[in-house]
Amino acid sequence: MAVDILVGLQWGDEGKGKIVDVLAPTYDIVARFQGGPNAGHTLEFEGTKHVLHQIPSGIFHPHIQNIIGNGVVLDPIVFRTEMQKLQDRGVAAAQNLFISKKASLILPSHKVLDRVSEEALGTGKIGSTLKGIGPTYQDKIGRVGLRVGDILADDFEDLYKKLVARHRKTVEFYGQQLELGEQEQIFFEAVAYLKSLQLVDTEYMLNDAIRRGKRILAEGAQGALLDIDFGTYPFVTSSNTMAPGACTGLGIAPHHIGAVYGIFKAYCTRVGSGPFPTELLDEVGESIRQAGREFGSTTGRPRRCGWVDLPSLKYSIMLNGVTQLNMMKADVLTDFDTIKVCTHYKLANGEITDRLPHSLDVDQFEPVYEELPGWRVDLNKIESVDELPQAFKHYLSFLEEHLQVPITIVSVGPDRKSTLHRETARVHNTKA
Repeated sequence: MAVDILVGLQWGDEGKGKIVDVLAPTYDIVARFQGGPNAGHTLEFEGTKHVLHQIPSGIFHPHIQNIIGNGVVLDPIVFRTEMQKLQDRGVAAAQNLFISKKASLILPSHKVLDRVSEEALGTGKIGSTLKGIGPTYQDKIGRVGLRVGDILADDFEDLYKKLVARHRKTVEFYGQQLELGEQEQIFFEAVAYLKSLQLVDTEYMLNDAIRRGKRILAEGAQGALLDIDFGTYPFVTSSNTMAPGACTGLGIAPHHIGAVYGIFKAYCTRVGSGPFPTELLDEVGESIRQAGREFGSTTGRPRRCGWVDLPSLKYSIMLNGVTQLNMMKADVLTDFDTIKVCTHYKLANGEITDRLPHSLDVDQFEPVYEELPGWRVDLNKIESVDELPQAFKHYLSFLEEHLQVPITIVSVGPDRKSTLHRETARVHNTKA
C-alpha cells in the first residue's frame, strides 16, 4: 500500500491540519515527518477550536495510530502541555501515539540560543518563532544533539549537561549569559513523562504497516516555500518541508509514495521576514487579515496577506509532485468585487516569466496580475459544489488551467463540515 503525503504549498499556515482531519478517517496511520512546535495545525469541529503543535492531526480519531517521526524536533515541555490539553478534552492520546526514538530533542538552552542568535541579526532577522527549532537542527547536523531514545540511557543527565555546556559557550560568544532558571527542572519533569509513553523505532513500525497493506498519511509542517533547500532562503525553516522529506523524515523508500495532496489558500499569507511578491500593504491586505483571522496559531503574530501567487504555486507543485490540490479559506474573499491573481513576474529587464528567480528581491521584479470577478456570496453557507456561484467556479477553473492539477477539495469555512469534495475532469492545457 502506498504512503500518501500532505504538504503546504505556500509559506505555511495553509490549513493542513483541517485537511488531515478531513482525510484521516480513511487512513490507518497519520505520521508527522518534520518540523517542531513552531508548527500550529488548527482543527475546528463541533464548535471547538483545537491547535496541535507536535502531535499528528489524526489524534482525534480513535482508530488511527499517530506517529511522530524521526525528522521531527520534539520539545518535551511543549509536548507534555499539549498532551494534557488533549486529556482535558477527553482525548486518550497516549494510547494511539508513537514517538520515534530518533526524533531530536529541543532543550531549554536551544530556545535561549534561538533568541540570542536572532537578536544578533538586527534588522536582518529571519523571523524565528524562538522555539529552539533552528539550533536543534543545527545540533542534529553537527552530530552533537540528543534524541528521544537518549532519555532511556543511564547517563542521559550527563549527556544533557555536556550539550548545555556547549550551548553556554555559544551564548557567551554573543556577550550574554545562559540562564535557564526553572525551565531545567520543568524539562526533566517533562522528560520523565515522555519516558512513560510509547517510544519506538517508527521506521520499522511504518514499513511493517506498509507490508500489511495499511493506509498511511504523512503530514508535513510549515510550507514548501519555507523549505531549507528550495524556499526563500535564508528566510526559511530548518528542515525539508517538501514531499521528499517524508522519506527521510519517516524512513520510507521513495517507491512507496502515492498521492501527494498540495494545500494552498485562495490567497496567500506569510509570517515573519522574507520576500512576499504579492503582499498587500493596504486596506485590502488588512481586510483579508481580519476576515481570515490571520494571526499565528503558535505565536499570535499577524500574518502578512496578499493575492494568490501562481508562479510560486507552480514551483511548489513541480517540486512536490502534487497530484491533487486542496484550496483553503475560499470564504475569506467573499466581500471583494474583483479578485487579483498573480500569473507571471516582470523582471527588471522587462522579461515576463512564470518561473521563480533565484532571488525574490521585490526590487528586481514585479508581479503581473489578472483580475477576475468576485462572487459576493457567503460560501460558508454552501453545502454542495453545485451551489457554488458561477464566478467562484470560474476562479477554480482559471487556477486549474494555469496549475494543471485538479482542485479536489474546497474549504469554505473553518469547521470540519465546511468542506466541499469536488469531482473534476482531467485538466487540459488550453494554452498549448
